Parts: sequence; structure tokens; C-alpha cells
Amino acid sequence: MTALPNILPAETTVPDRGYDPRLSNEDLAPLRKQRWTWYNIFAFWMSDVHSVGGYVTAGSLFALGIAAWQVLVALVVGIVIVQVFANMVAKPSQKTGVPYPVVNRAIFGVRGANIPAIIRGIIAIAWYGVQTFLAAQSLNIIFLKFIPGSAALLDVSFLGLSALGWISFSILWVAQVALFWNGMEVIRRFIDWAGPAVYVVMIVLAVYLVSQAGWENIDLNLSDPAAAPHDLWGTLGLMAMAVGIVVAYFAGPMLNFGDFARYGRSFSQVKKGNFWGLPVNFLFFSILTVLTAAATVPVFGELLLDPIHTVEAIDTPFAILLGGLTFVTATVGINIVANFIAPAFDFSNVAPQKISWRMGGMIAAVGSVFLTPWNWYSDATAIHYSLGILAALIGPLFGLLIAGYYIAAKQRIRTDDMFTMSESGAYWYRKGYNPNAMKTLLVAGIPTILLAILPKTFADMGLFDVSWIGNFTWFIGCGLAFAAFVVFERLDPQVPTFAGETEGISDGTLPESAPEGAA
Repeated sequence: MTALPNILPAETTVPDRGYDPRLSNEDLAPLRKQRWTWYNIFAFWMSDVHSVGGYVTAGSLFALGIAAWQVLVALVVGIVIVQVFANMVAKPSQKTGVPYPVVNRAIFGVRGANIPAIIRGIIAIAWYGVQTFLAAQSLNIIFLKFIPGSAALLDVSFLGLSALGWISFSILWVAQVALFWNGMEVIRRFIDWAGPAVYVVMIVLAVYLVSQAGWENIDLNLSDPAAAPHDLWGTLGLMAMAVGIVVAYFAGPMLNFGDFARYGRSFSQVKKGNFWGLPVNFLFFSILTVLTAAATVPVFGELLLDPIHTVEAIDTPFAILLGGLTFVTATVGINIVANFIAPAFDFSNVAPQKISWRMGGMIAAVGSVFLTPWNWYSDATAIHYSLGILAALIGPLFGLLIAGYYIAAKQRIRTDDMFTMSESGAYWYRKGYNPNAMKTLLVAGIPTILLAILPKTFADMGLFDVSWIGNFTWFIGCGLAFAAFVVFERLDPQVPTFAGETEGISDGTLPESAPEGAA
């Protein structure tokens, strides 16, 4: 189940089929055996959902100023959209047994695929550092509670982070690297355990606070009671915004999902895992979140949307230890699956013989430290103008992948040709680049970046405020890229469909029981 040769060497196809070493190593090559069940996929999504960020995001939606049932409707709509797109992203990787950057060779060209890989890798490095920093904040609370003398370390700082912060950050940095270094099998076992473990603590926390508050004192409407009520259009606008926030929150994991779906036993197993892990799991988690947050008002006299602050407010050693370690585990879980695996494959894809999967992951881990996320994460402007530009490209990358695989290629890929630099290879296109994909990235990417940046700029200058459009840049970018690529491929077809061929072809339109050439 892993692409690492010294863990389960029989799981991968080593480049003994004439694969070009400039495009292949044992981490990127098609899997021989795909063993993940629906539960492993379910656990993957639990690791994505059960985090401090997921908790705060879900809680904040209930504070938008609309009724709880309207928020739940928006949550269901948003998460079903995520489920549909996750299934679409999963299929080409599950059918061919290769990760996301390799699948992109069929659309961008064997060289052009490095462009989306680098974009995705840079985004992941930045957020890997942020998530590690957030987990370190939880660890700080444990240190301060059980080792009072550690408070003195808060007065000493280096590069903007306190000595205690450096200790907590370093502990978690090393722990995550150790987990990653042991390969996908160990990572699978970790996420299989981490998701349910967080659920247990979340349920205990919710039951405790609800019992302390009394059910009759809990109001699930978390919005400001002094705020003016919204009319029909205002309510629908806020519901649409909630849908956009949900999709945007999962945009990264969705784009990365092919890296994990490749291990699925079958596409039906992947879809089953997505169903239980997304609409069912996210809805249940959101209900737990709003119950817990709503109970903080009568118990503590204020609304607490951050679970770390909630546990800290309980102020008992056991609660702080259990809660702190749980949310550390949860954050490590999402960091591994969302921000560590992706750049590992991405950077390995750029130079397979020089950068292994492990080395790619280490580039991400070391890079996250040099970015010193604690210095800019609290600066909304820095996030908006730096990561905002890159994040705005996630939508176009989605649109390109979906249009390329489902429309242009008609779900048919010649897997072996994604590993050849021969000019006669199906995915050589023009010097290794598909011109249609390059043009699409510009046509869809530039407007999306402008929409992500300019509205806030105008608002900051005191001009008109349409910054709400930032919640929908994923949809806009995805739609623009999809439409543009379809048009470009109709005018000047580049992506082959291999009509009438079966040998070596992975055909996503065939029933799963039917034999497939390369899958």
C-alpha cells in the first residue's frame, strides 16, 4: 500500500517497463496493489475535519446571523459539493494508481505537470508551518499548566517566537517528520486511529458542557442577538457564503485527494469512504461543534469558538491534558494528510531521481520553518496578498483536471506514456507542454487572482466593498478553467482519447469488474 520500496516493495511497479528515470521513481510509479478500504478513506476525511480549524470554521458558520437550520442546509449543500468533486478528483488516480502530479502529465504534458505540482507544493509548505504552529499553541498550554516554571520561557524570544513556542514547535515538527518518514502504511494507521480518538473527546466535551449548562439554557443560534434580522435575499446570500466557505475550506484536501485515492481497492470503495467521511461525518461533527460552542455561553458567560480556549477555560488538569493532546493529535492528522504528503509527491515529481518522496517531504518540513509562520499568520493582509494569490489557483487546477480527464481524454489514459520523454509519447505534446493547458491556466488564473486580491484592496482604500466575492473564487476559477480548456481542446485538440484501443489503457468508463490495461 505504500510507494516506499523498503516498506512494502511489492506494492509498486518499479520502472522496469521502459520508464524514463527523469519521470519515474518507486514513489511515483503505478501501484501494483491497492489495498485501502472505505474505512481508510473515511478516516482520511476524519483527519481533515477533526481539527481546530475545522471546529472554528463550523462554529463560525453558526454565528453568521442566520437560523441554525439554515446553516445546516448550507453545510449539507457545501459538503455534498465537496463529495462530488472529491469523487471526480479520485477517479483518475485510483484507476491508474498514480498520484495527482503524475495524473496531470496526461493534461499538462510530462514537463508541464511540474507547474501545478509546484503551485500546490508551495501552498502546502506554507500551511504545513501554520498548522504546526497552531498545534504548538495547544502544547504550550499543557506545559504552562503542568510546568509553571515554563512561563519564564515566554519572555525569551528568537525570530519572533518565544523559547517555549520554539520547544513546542520543535517537538511537533520532529514528531510529524518521524511519522512521515515511516511511510504511508504508518500514516494510514495513524489516521485510522486519530479520527475516532478525536471524536471520543469531542463527544465527552459536548456532554460535559451541555450537562453543566442545562439543555434548556442552550441556544443553537450563535449570532449576535442585537443584530438586525435579514430579509430573504440577505439570508440566501449568507447561506451561499456558508456554502462557499465550506468548499474553500476543503479545497486543499480535495485537490490532494488523488494522492490517497490511488491506494483505494476500487473506486466504489473510495466513493463509499467519501460518503461516510464527508456528508455524514462533517454534519455530525458540525452538530457536536455547535452544541459545544453554544454550551460555553451559559457555562463561561461568553461564546468560545476555539476548542483550545474552551478546554483551557475548564481549568482542570485532566481536561487540559486530554483536550490539549487531542487537539494536537487532530492538527497533526490534518497536517500530515493535507500539507505533508502533497508536497512530498509534488517535489519528487519535479526531479524523481534526485528527490525521493521522503526528500520531497523534508523540503516541505524545512521550508515551513524558514517561512516563520508565527510572524505572518496573524496578519490578515499578509495571508490575503501572499497565500491568497496561490490559493486562488486551486480552483483553476480543479477545472483543468476535471475538463482534461472527463471531457478531453474521455476518462482514457495510457498510463505508461505518462513516464516517457519520447517525442512520440502521447503526452509529449509540444516539447513536453500542452499549450491548451498553459493558456487555460493564464486565462482562468489571472482573473481569479485579481478577484481574490482587488476587492479587499478597494475596500481598504475606502472604495466599494465587494470583498464577499472572495468566498467564491474557487467556484469562479474552477468554472473558468473548465470552460476555457474545453473550448481550447475543441478548437485545437491535444489530449488523446485512444479511441478503439484497449492495450495499456486505463478506461474509467468501464465497470470495475472489467479488465483494464494499466490500472
